[in-house]
Amino acid sequence: MQDNTARMLKALRNEITEYQIYQRLAQSGRDSKNRDILGQIAADEKGHHDFLRTLTGQEVTPNRWQVWKYYWLSRIFGLTFGLKLMEKGEQAAQKLYQDLAADIPRAARIQEEEEKHERQLLDLLHEEKLRYAGSVVLGLNDALVELTGTLAGLTFALQNTRLIALAGLITGIAASFSMAASEYLSTKTEEGERSAMKSALYTGIAYVVTVFILVTPYLVMADYFVCLGMTIAAAVLIILAFNYYISIARELDFKRRFAEMAFISLGVAAISFAIGYVIRLLLGVEV
Repeated sequence: MQDNTARMLKALRNEITEYQIYQRLAQSGRDSKNRDILGQIAADEKGHHDFLRTLTGQEVTPNRWQVWKYYWLSRIFGLTFGLKLMEKGEQAAQKLYQDLAADIPRAARIQEEEEKHERQLLDLLHEEKLRYAGSVVLGLNDALVELTGTLAGLTFALQNTRLIALAGLITGIAASFSMAASEYLSTKTEEGERSAMKSALYTGIAYVVTVFILVTPYLVMADYFVCLGMTIAAAVLIILAFNYYISIARELDFKRRFAEMAFISLGVAAISFAIGYVIRLLLGVEV
């Protein structure tokens, strides 16, 4: 038991910190179902804390930085993302309870709660952001594939950053309305909880935001090859950030999803760049 004292004190602080996070989120939530789930998990964390406190005979204060960080991550990016990101760091606590279980039967039950019960409860959270994740994926994917390819083709065909930006914005904004309308009609025919209007808005906004991020280099810089490089780098960063979010929130394979999406987007860009070069040579266009 002596060897586990330091680990128990660390776990003790972790439990009271997570209790504070769940409690604050439960108190600030608007959805009654989510408040009940978060309150139940908070009670579990408080019980784990009280159990460890009886073993150590010590009291600790919560990590205020962790409370602030995960509270605001959950408020901004969604409860599922913020809390599952936090729970990914609990391996040390689970290992501790596993080691204690041989001598203290209650530790085995706590380990089970840490591994399964809280994860099951988190999966029950009502999260609008995740319900419409498919619409966001549609907007992002289409904008990344279509516009990265378009800008790559225009870069070699036009070789003028202002003209490329103009053509890219017109193409991108027009395509965003088209995609939003298609998503609206598609969702309208489905039977489910998703609103057709919200689905269209999520798709359209994701598309437009992606368009402006990808076109921005052509608005602020003069060298069109540097602009293309920055656009491709921005596309990779968007793919990286979004797939990290989805992999945490939905517990999916990050590396596979990122590689697949990046390969498609960059592959289309490379093909479009080559097409722009060939067309320019065949037509003999000079801008």
